[in-house]
Amino acid sequence: MPKVTKVIDNKEFSKELEKRTRKFAVRIIQVSHTLPNTPEGMVVRNQIRKSGTSIGANYREANRARSKADFRNKIKICESEASETQYWTEVIVDAKWLSWENVKPEYDECSELLAIFTSIGKK
Repeated sequence: MPKVTKVIDNKEFSKELEKRTRKFAVRIIQVSHTLPNTPEGMVVRNQIRKSGTSIGANYREANRARSKADFRNKIKICESEASETQYWTEVIVDAKWLSWENVKPEYDECSELLAIFTSIGKK
């Protein structure tokens, strides 16, 4: 049987990506709650929480941009925040606060979001 591919329009894609980035933000908040309650842990908790939740907030703003330049700028911010979230995830593992297995789902999702925003930014 031939494989059936669902085609979605830009509006539906945008809606789904907004939902996906919001779910990602919640997952990052949940991960941040597990970090140690030390001065260092609190710094990283705050940083990953800010970058991880900023992705979806900036994407929502991009979808309401007033110009193509404004849209591109917001998408670049999404890209930057996704990259920063990956960085903080790596720091958490390197500091041995959480194992790779504990953060791999969030890291992988962040990698996918980064690839999506990089692709959008190039178009």
